[in-house]
Amino acid sequence: MRVSDMNWMQVEDYLKRDDRAVVPLGSTEQHAYLSLSVDSLLAERVAVEAAAPLGIPVFPVQAYGITPYFLAYPGSVSLKLSTYTALITDILDSLYMAGFRRIFLCNGHGGNSPAQTVAMEWMGGKPGSAVRFHNWWNAPKTFAKVQEIDTVASHASWMENFPWTRLPNIRGPEHQKSMIDLELMRLKDPAGVRAMLGDGNFGGEYQKADEMMLALWQVAVDETRALMEGPWS
Repeated sequence: MRVSDMNWMQVEDYLKRDDRAVVPLGSTEQHAYLSLSVDSLLAERVAVEAAAPLGIPVFPVQAYGITPYFLAYPGSVSLKLSTYTALITDILDSLYMAGFRRIFLCNGHGGNSPAQTVAMEWMGGKPGSAVRFHNWWNAPKTFAKVQEIDTVASHASWMENFPWTRLPNIRGPEHQKSMIDLELMRLKDPAGVRAMLGDGNFGGEYQKADEMMLALWQVAVDETRALMEGPWS
């Protein structure tokens, strides 16, 4: 259930029987021909679908992350590391004060990895707390399914192209783009990254059949739900 569909009294009642909460972490950044909100859309959706049968409240997605390398692409927004770590700490502090003790961070963007370190440090000062940081897209079963479909998969390629992340009447090229050199990309400034990437796809086909994508999605939801269930200690 989404916290957006609850009032504070319902949250208070929930906390009498459970102390779990889910916070999706996303980003607003270029994804070639797909929505700029791909990471946020996917993190929130997999969190909501996974949590629904368990009755765990899902908070609104944190839609801005750390993505300085894409700032030459209009529409991309990046937070400073200090801003992001402070933001995650404030979110965790607020949830703890309310009574949540088991917090599931469902992450959809690789640049948000510092949140995991923040969570580990934060738990040291919060007795009884447990924070699970979950990269939904490269968790073992989900990534194995990606590899089963096609080993050439990356940022803004087919593996992020779901019916709910593509835009109406927009389709990417039909060919398979060669994988870029990630190590070389990390040496470039935003303008250099854009010059190297072109449309923004790191490599791979732009779209697969929806049947394949929905099968991949089900694996991701099931894997995410299993981690929400636990064990937590």
